[in-house]
Amino acid sequence: QVQLVEAGGGLVQAGGSLRLSCAASGRTFSSYTMGWFRQAPGKEREFVAFITRIGGSTHYADSVKGRFTISRDNAKNTVYLQMHSLKPEDTAVYYCAADLQATTSDLPTSYEYWGQGTQVTVSS
Repeated sequence: QVQLVEAGGGLVQAGGSLRLSCAASGRTFSSYTMGWFRQAPGKEREFVAFITRIGGSTHYADSVKGRFTISRDNAKNTVYLQMHSLKPEDTAVYYCAADLQATTSDLPTSYEYWGQGTQVTVSS
């Protein structure tokens, strides 16, 4: 069983920055692929970024590439999402997720455990 707890969401003006964090339980955090997804009202949950277990590989959705950075600290069992140049269309609930099979997938179905989500609102 893995528990994930996100933090760091909030209200920010367009062009601003936020850093999300996701603390994970479990002794084998370093073996998971970790992902960030988001869901805006009335829309499907969409992929944002993932980072492989040792952090050697990252992948981003085109919509956030160059603005968002995913990172992890395996000693702290924590994954981060640094978001810069935020846009109103980034407004959504952001979820972190754990893929225990350590695939490199941008599909929500590949992730077995999910956090409760944190709201990010970007005002224009």
